[in-house]
Amino acid sequence: MQKIEIKAEQFFELLKLKDTSMWEIFSQMIDGNEKEIIFLDNEDKILFNYVLPAEKEKLEEDRKEFSKQFSDKLSNFN
Repeated sequence: MQKIEIKAEQFFELLKLKDTSMWEIFSQMIDGNEKEIIFLDNEDKILFNYVLPAEKEKLEEDRKEFSKQFSDKLSNFN
């Protein structure tokens, strides 16, 4: 499995500048092979990782699950 390391801060800044979502970027990276995306902080410490699926259908399932979990976590703050 191919591993891709991404500096999280720069990645999310770029997304804001381009006014696009990470899911759109991930969709463009799908080529039929799974990839491990490793998000790093500015000191190259691993923040989190995500296994990019080989198919766009699985990516959509992941996006929906992420959105649900994120929404649930936000509701716990209120």
